[in-house]
Amino acid sequence: MTPVSGSGEPAPPATGPGAPYVYLDSASSEPLHPAAREVLLAALDQGYADPRRLHLPARSARLLLDNAREVVADALGVRRDEVTFTSSGTDAVHRGLVGLARARRRRGSRVVLSAVEHSAVHHAAAWGGEPDVVGVMDDGRVRDGDLVEHAGGPDCAVVALQSANHEVGTLQPVGELELPDGVPLFVDARASMGRLPLPGGWAALAGSAHLWGGPAGVGVLVVRKGTRWESPFPEDDRVDDRSSGFENVPAALAAAAALRAVVAERDEVNARQHALVDRIRRGVAAVPDVEVVGDPVDRLPHLVTFSFLYVDGEALVSELDRRGFGVASGSACTASTLEPSHVLAAMGVLTHGNVRVSLTRGTTASEVDAFLAALPEVVAGIRAEAGL
Repeated sequence: MTPVSGSGEPAPPATGPGAPYVYLDSASSEPLHPAAREVLLAALDQGYADPRRLHLPARSARLLLDNAREVVADALGVRRDEVTFTSSGTDAVHRGLVGLARARRRRGSRVVLSAVEHSAVHHAAAWGGEPDVVGVMDDGRVRDGDLVEHAGGPDCAVVALQSANHEVGTLQPVGELELPDGVPLFVDARASMGRLPLPGGWAALAGSAHLWGGPAGVGVLVVRKGTRWESPFPEDDRVDDRSSGFENVPAALAAAAALRAVVAERDEVNARQHALVDRIRRGVAAVPDVEVVGDPVDRLPHLVTFSFLYVDGEALVSELDRRGFGVASGSACTASTLEPSHVLAAMGVLTHGNVRVSLTRGTTASEVDAFLAALPEVVAGIRAEAGL
């Protein structure tokens, strides 16, 4: 029986030892979608063979791989021959961005990108060309005119702009860009793929299956038909010449099944998550000395980030984890430290004491309420220990 509060509403889940754990870090990885789990288990028995071979098991694996590509293409509204499965979303970013730059290396080597791109994009830009970083406004959005101005030089090889920010959720004006003729646009769509329709105007884009509820280790690279793209890596005689290595056929099929399911249910899920994030934004704003960042409206439906003065981010994550809430803080985490967020620094907002909450498709209102009840106590306790 579901516990009920005195008001007649379902009571928030208990916190502490023995209570259910509340995972609020889907922006790092969404739990495996039931559709993916079912397909993955079935495909493990059918998709083990090399899709390049001619025998029966190989033909079966090739059929599954082609089916996965068809399903992903249909869910994204692109052509099947534009879809490539890679070993990860990061791999898709590297191949997509550097491949565009390599194909235009005679034109120039400058890669124009926003300051709030994911570190994978920054690294790819530095490895494949000369980064030209464009600043953003305090909500994390780049001015499209600034990008276009930087792209106007004669040595611009490619422009990179994310569809939505992975740390603060702000959507970028991808479809509004009017780049100079011939300058291709690379879009890191990992944060939004499946959750929102793809924007327009891109030459290549990347997605990551584990961020929409597919298995980890599957990236999606989409290169628009007719785009000049050249592999930056050694050739490999695989089914798809934009990829390398043995294809993980079962995982690709499971990723496709999850994407199809997520797209089918996203209107309902997005509406529910938008409302829950609005509730979090209001609740967090009541805590003293807090800054809620990112666009409050034009944003991803499931994500919100806020920062607290005089509070250590690592301490926040650890104490919330102890109370049964899994959240993120900082731009990256190792076993011993949190790195400052280059995204928040570029926005000119607080870079310490930050928490990123990202809801899963199953996050409930009672879990959000329990988190909002625990958060002020955690913040006050950390400040008290610091003598503030």
